[in-house]
Amino acid sequence: MTPAHFDRDALTRAPADEAAAVALQTELAGRVVLADEERPAATVAGLDIAYEKGTDTAVATAVVMRRGDLAVLDRAVVRGASAFPYVPGLLAFRELPLLLEAIEALTVTPDLYLCDGYGLTHPRRFGLACYLGVVLDAPAIGVAKNPPHLPVTAPGPRRGDWTPIAAGEETVGAALRTQDGVKPLYVSAGHRTTLDSARALVLELAPDYRQPEPIRAADQLGRRRLAA
Repeated sequence: MTPAHFDRDALTRAPADEAAAVALQTELAGRVVLADEERPAATVAGLDIAYEKGTDTAVATAVVMRRGDLAVLDRAVVRGASAFPYVPGLLAFRELPLLLEAIEALTVTPDLYLCDGYGLTHPRRFGLACYLGVVLDAPAIGVAKNPPHLPVTAPGPRRGDWTPIAAGEETVGAALRTQDGVKPLYVSAGHRTTLDSARALVLELAPDYRQPEPIRAADQLGRRRLAA
């Protein structure tokens, strides 16, 4: 749940302009907690958002799976319009409100959220997974398909191979090979987790495909709804 001193509506309202958005990211980055929970996550939600081509209309999806057997426990779909324009580095402001609506439509509260996007691997150390994690005060991990703005050394070709992503002397993420010979994913902690545990969990949840199953299921659900 969101801490009492947070005004969630204020935190998720579309900023007036890019400068306001950058200022909010910079402020909230100081609230990110990089520590693992005492109790391992038993349920994980995969989150995804897909846009109708050439519009601001999007479908946000959330799929909750049980860790271990990857059984689907719950799913939710929300369609709406983003109130913030597309601006590189500020995508969280475009996507978070609809994703929160999808989360609120769930009947099962997951222990951890996997976001299709970045966490600390962000110019201001505050990607979508950080924003969502701070607003919900819940563990969150960023899992991006595309390389970040930082230099990345490709990991080895085998499942589980990884290389650190550094910003100066700080390690902010990992390029992780989830399947032999496939493109890596770019994993970073978002909130109330660490990079080591985030990397291990993403690998665990991707037994057969490049993407972890909760995000893969959310992506497929969104594509079906957009095509309907």
